[in-house]
Formats: sequence, structure tokens, C-alpha cells
Amino acid sequence: MSIETTFRISVPDSELSLLQQKLELARLPDELDEAGWDYGVPLADIQRLLARWRNGYDWRKYEKELNELPHFTRDVEVDGFGALNVHYLHRRSKVEGAVPLLFVHGWPGSFFEAKKVLPLLVEVSSEHPSFHVVVLGLPGYGFSQGVKQKGFKIAQYAEVGHKLMLALGYEEYVTQGGDWGYPVTRKMASTYGPKHVKAWHTNMPVCRLPKPHRNPLLFLQLILHRFTPFSPYTEFERKGLERAERFIQKGQGYSREQGTQPQTLGYSLADSPVGLLAWIYEKLVNWTDHYQWEDDEVLTWVSIYWFSQAGPASSLRIYYEVMNENMDLSPVREVPLGVSYFPKELAPVPKSWTRSLVGDVVFEIEHTSGGHFAAYEKPEELVNDLRRMFGKGGPVFGVVPGMTGYTS
Repeated sequence: MSIETTFRISVPDSELSLLQQKLELARLPDELDEAGWDYGVPLADIQRLLARWRNGYDWRKYEKELNELPHFTRDVEVDGFGALNVHYLHRRSKVEGAVPLLFVHGWPGSFFEAKKVLPLLVEVSSEHPSFHVVVLGLPGYGFSQGVKQKGFKIAQYAEVGHKLMLALGYEEYVTQGGDWGYPVTRKMASTYGPKHVKAWHTNMPVCRLPKPHRNPLLFLQLILHRFTPFSPYTEFERKGLERAERFIQKGQGYSREQGTQPQTLGYSLADSPVGLLAWIYEKLVNWTDHYQWEDDEVLTWVSIYWFSQAGPASSLRIYYEVMNENMDLSPVREVPLGVSYFPKELAPVPKSWTRSLVGDVVFEIEHTSGGHFAAYEKPEELVNDLRRMFGKGGPVFGVVPGMTGYTS
């Protein structure tokens, strides 16, 4: 059994000095008149953020705040890859029989995404269940060790999450994930459920387009939607499909580059803090639903990447590995699934697709606002969904034997 170590973020002064030097030497491009966001992040936004990062932003202040979270590390053995030192947050509820829940982030996120939901999930109340929460820092992200060998795919990330939960004493548990957290927790459900993974929840269900020979009814519905005025989908679903089509046409450039030449892009992100800022800031704005980002929020989010143990380039390689594997997206039928639909998710799919092509959907809810980073953008809504799914009267109440989340 590996040893758990309490962890504190402590960026060396030399790294802060180097960052300041690079910010001082930053050279920005020009910009077309009235370009707005059409060509990418506006120059005025980067000028403002750069000025704040250079003069006024206090990393030590936010480092201290981050260290108020319950940080730990431990070595996790991954078959064929040896031991990886994994960073995670772990906060147990005061309710001994709380529901063990693993939260898995994606790109360009980190453990920081769970900052707002963590205190809500462990909250004790007679009105809703409480959770023991583990927030996995994916290998190569934040303060988790990076991978040095090729071929670290979704199955390996899932293995890390599962073995971490076992090491913490959670033989049976549930999961929540969006972005890369979706395929990781999906793989956990299909591989380790229903023995260990008892239920899973996502805010970003992903599936392939319906095929005429495999999903004739779903395919016919899609044809009706595309080529006739008689769409079978709700207004929410129609707008979701429109958003998905726009994202496929105009929003996937980052994924193609990260999935084909991550090393080439990595040089720029590892050497230029402004390049890293622009690359991530674009996603924070475009992927949220008019969320009012404070400059220091953005700079803390990006600084975690800049100061990450393995460096920013390490976080990109999951795209390459997934693009070069035939990832299994067959439905997970033995583990119950809950879905929260947020209207400004990157590529929302109709509920009928999720039910048929993703898994055994037992809980689903549509929200009127919210985007890709649900845990950070809409923490109360996401937590309330989990409480409803796992609480009394919910479809999977008591799914973890002996752990209902309520005081006895």
C-alpha cells in the first residue's frame, strides 16, 4: 500500500522571478481593426491580463488560498508504466456513511475546477446526502507527475482513479466527470463496475452519431431534423445540435493540433506564459455561458498550468493518445448513469442519444444556463443534481451499501 503524503503548493522564488522576466519581455502581435473575437482572443484582453500578471497579481496570495484545500499525494502503480506520484484533494464528510465520490476534471482544467463544489458536497444536512470527496489531479496536470512513456491512454487514467479510491479505503464509490473526466469515468464504470463503481454522473455525455444499421430510429430522427421541418427534438435539443455543429466546424482546431502535434505546440506553451494565457483564456471565455471572469481568476487558473510539475505540454498528450486509439464508446449498461445538461456545453446531444448510446440513464435534468466548466461555473446547480440523484427519493439512493450520505 502506498503512503499518503500531505502536500503544500510552494512555487520556488526562482520560478516566480523567471515568470516575471518572461512577462517583461513579452512581444504581442498586432490586430486587425474591429476583429473582435472573430480571429481569436482580442489584443485588448491580453494586454489587460498581461499588465495585471506583471504588476498587481500576487501568486503568493492565491497560493496561500489554494493551500487551504486538503492536498495530498501518493504513488499509484499503473500496469506497464510503474509508479506515478499523483496529486489529489481529499475531504471526508463528518457523516461517516457519506457517499464516496471521485471527481475527475479535464482540459484545460485541473483540481482547481472542484474548488467551489468541494465544501458543498461535504456539507451535512438532514435535507440532502453528504459525500466523501476525492478530486483526482490527472497525471500530467497540476501537481501530479507526468508520464514519460508513450501509450498512456484512457484505460490508464481510469486505472489511476480506481486504484486511488481503493488506496483511500473506498472499495465501492461513485464518480462525476466532464470533459476528459467523461471518458475516464466512463471507462471506470465499464471496467470496474458494478463491483466497485456503483453509479456515475456526467455533465458532458459524448457519443458517436447514430448509424442507420445500428440505430435506425435515432438515425431517422436525425434525418428528419436535418432535412425536414418536422424535427423530433425539443427546442433545447435543437439548439444543442446547432451548437455541436458550430463547434465541429469552427471550434475544434485546438483539439486537432493537440491530437496530432502536441510536442510542437508544447514548446510555445512551455516557453511563453502569454502564449499559454491566450491558449487557455480563449477556452474559458468561449466555453462558458457569459461567466464573468475576474482577471485574477483567469491568472490563477493559468498559473497552475505554468507552475505545474510536468509543465503545460504534458497536459496535451492525452489528445494524441486518444486520437490514435480506437476508443470504446459502447453503452455502459450495468452501472446507472446520471446526466446534467447545460445549454452552452461544447457539443450537447439529444437525450434519446444519451439513453441509447451512452448508458443506463436513471437521472437527467436540463438547465437554463451554464456551459462547459459546470463545477466551477454552476457549482450549486451541479451539486444539487448530485444530491437529487443520490438522495432520498432519488433513483440510486443507497447504491453504495451502507453509505446513504445521511446521519443515522
